[in-house]
Amino acid sequence: MPTNLPPEAIDAERRYRAAKSVAEKIACLEEYISAIPKHKGTDKLRAALRKRLSKLKASSQTRKGVSRQVSAFHIDKEGAGQVVVVGPPNVGKSALVASLTNATPEVADYPYTTWTPTPGMMPVKDIQIQLIDTPPLNRDYVEPELMNLIRRSDLILLVVDLQTDPVQQLEDTIAFLQEHRIVPLRLKDRYPEQRRLTFKPLLVLANKSDDDDSDEDFEIFLELLEDDWPALPVSAATGRNLERLKQVVFERLEVIRVYSKAPGKEPDLSAPFVLKKGGTVAEFARKVHKDFFEKLKAARVWGSAAYDGQMVGRDHILRDGDVVELRI
Repeated sequence: MPTNLPPEAIDAERRYRAAKSVAEKIACLEEYISAIPKHKGTDKLRAALRKRLSKLKASSQTRKGVSRQVSAFHIDKEGAGQVVVVGPPNVGKSALVASLTNATPEVADYPYTTWTPTPGMMPVKDIQIQLIDTPPLNRDYVEPELMNLIRRSDLILLVVDLQTDPVQQLEDTIAFLQEHRIVPLRLKDRYPEQRRLTFKPLLVLANKSDDDDSDEDFEIFLELLEDDWPALPVSAATGRNLERLKQVVFERLEVIRVYSKAPGKEPDLSAPFVLKKGGTVAEFARKVHKDFFEKLKAARVWGSAAYDGQMVGRDHILRDGDVVELRI
């Protein structure tokens, strides 16, 4: 927070975050705003909260005529994969998502500006990957639906602030996820009893690594970690390593791009089909159309075949960048 708030403001803020209904959220938020002292140090906070209150009231009017409301935490997967960006307050998650995608999450220099998840599409090569900015993970209160969103994702980007105790931030966030039965995939061997656990690939982003001078801070951060976590220094402010991050996310999702080619025509290189690594010609055919999958006899492949245009069977394993001509 930008200033020390009185106990009644802190209490109202806690009740707002714990509120279940929109009406209860509105009441608590109005009380929270009224309890914040009015001076220059709280201008930004009060403006952000008034904006949130306006959105809640508009949402309340809309919901009156709707019998069933879809949760803000239920976000359909789009693109080549769904990646959630998580972490403690004020580490720059929203700024990173805004820098990498077309999304416009609220970005401010005080914590808890993100109250609901905000999806955006990140262009990588010639495909799109969905990034979702999420509310800060906080032990005082967490939306159960947020944890379900994380469980449904394909990859977790855990953001820490390189300049503000990143080791503690990482350890606290990993512990928080584990308390909710979400475990980094690299720790799977430590859990012989794996029932009711969700294992997810995870990449640590050390944000606020603005220039080469911060490389030493990043190396110290890695040396202090108890585990060998996959980590990347990045900066939402300067854009440092963001292109590298895109490539790493693509690799961590373990997907490939496959291009279609109609007989006698040039391949369509504008919109690749996305398959998981190890995908076969048959799986590609299913992506194109179920009729191709059902009637497929063979295919010609450029790229992973022994020679360009080689005829292969349904079980041929494709690689990233392959061009495929289906034969039925």
